[in-house]
Amino acid sequence: MVKRVVLAYSGGLDTSVAVRWMTDELGVEVIALSVDVGQSSDDWDVVRERALAAGAVEALVVDAREEFARDYCMPALKANALYEGRYPLVSALSRPVIVKHLVATARLHGADAVAHGCTGKGNDQVRFEVSTRALAPDLEVLAPVRSWGMTREDCILYAYDHGIPITATKEKRYSIDDNLWGRTIECGEMEDPWAVPPRGIWLLTEPTATEPVDLVVSFREGVPVALDGEEMTPAQLVTALNERVGAYGWGRIDMVENRRVGIKSRETYECPGSLALVMAHADLEAICLERDLQREKLRLETRYAELVYDGLWFSPLKQALDAFVDESQRFVTGDVRLHLSPGSCQVTGRRSDHSLYDYSLATYDSGDRFRHEDAAGFVRLWGLNIETWASVQGGDRW
Repeated sequence: MVKRVVLAYSGGLDTSVAVRWMTDELGVEVIALSVDVGQSSDDWDVVRERALAAGAVEALVVDAREEFARDYCMPALKANALYEGRYPLVSALSRPVIVKHLVATARLHGADAVAHGCTGKGNDQVRFEVSTRALAPDLEVLAPVRSWGMTREDCILYAYDHGIPITATKEKRYSIDDNLWGRTIECGEMEDPWAVPPRGIWLLTEPTATEPVDLVVSFREGVPVALDGEEMTPAQLVTALNERVGAYGWGRIDMVENRRVGIKSRETYECPGSLALVMAHADLEAICLERDLQREKLRLETRYAELVYDGLWFSPLKQALDAFVDESQRFVTGDVRLHLSPGSCQVTGRRSDHSLYDYSLATYDSGDRFRHEDAAGFVRLWGLNIETWASVQGGDRW
C-alpha cells in the first residue's frame, strides 16, 4: 500500500489540486518536487508556499538548469533532433530530467510512488511513466488527473473550497509549458487548426530589434561553447540566443503534430535559441562530416527525435544512437555565422579546421586541381546499368 508519494509539482492548478486530492482520497503523504529547467515566470518561493498550503508535507525545488542544458538539450542538438522535421522537443526533453529527480527524491525520502499531473490525452503521461519504469520499476506511478473525473471548472471550485491558493481562472484558456529550450502554447482558440494564433500568446519572439546584426556561434565536438567569442555554459548560451534571436521575431512554429496516443494536435511553439542552434549545427556538419556519415546521420536523426518524443529517452536504442552521434561529432568543431534581421535568421558562413571542403577541388578558377580527365570514365560506368536497361527493356517508354 502506498504511503508516501513524490509529485512532479508545477505549481499550477492540476498539481496543486492533486496534492490535496491524493492526501484526502488516497490517504498518502505528498512531497511536492519542482524541478527548475529554465521556466521563465516561476517564483519558486511562491511555488513552495502554494504546495505547502495545498497540504504537501514537504516542498522541494531542484535547480537543474545546467544539467538539463548539458545532459539533455546538447545530446538532442548533436542529433539535430526535430520531431516531424520541425519541433525541437521542448517539453519532451525536460521530462526525463524531471523523472530522474523524482526517482532520486523518492529514494531519499522513502517514498513508495511518484505522481504526475498529466491528462490521459497527452504525451507527457507516457514520458513520465515510461521513464519512471526504466529508472525505478519498483515504484508505483499515480496519475490523479486521469482518475478524478473533474473538469477545469471543477478543479477551480475544489481549490477554492479547500483553501488552495491558485491563479487559474475559467477565462485562462491556454496551456503553457516552457524551459530553456523553448516555450509551448496550446488550447483555447488554437484548437481550431484554421484559427490564427492570437498575438498575445507570444513571449520569446515579440519583435523589438530592427537593425540587422551578425552572431558567431562556436562549436566544439558538436556542442556550442561560445557566442561572439565569449565562452558560455550550455544554459547561458541557449538563454542568450533566446533573447538575441527572439528579439527579431524569429523562432515560431505553428503545426499539427501526431501525438503518441494517436491524436492529431495543433501546437504552437517559440524556440528561437534552439532552432537557431540546430540550424547552425547542421550547417557546420555539412563541411565537417564525410558524405556517407552525414547521410546516415540524417536518416537516424528522425528516429532519434521520435524516441525522445515518445518517452524513450532511457532506452537501449536511444543509448546506442547516442554512441553513434557522439562518434560522428569528433570533428564538428568550428564557427557558424548567423545573420539576424526582422523575421529572419540565416546562416551566412561556416568555417572549421577540420573542414572537408577543399577549395582547390571546388573552384572553377585557375587554382583548380580536379582531374577532369577522370570524369568521362566515371560517368560512363555510373550510368552503365541505365544504358544497358535502356537498350534491352527501355524501348519507347519515354
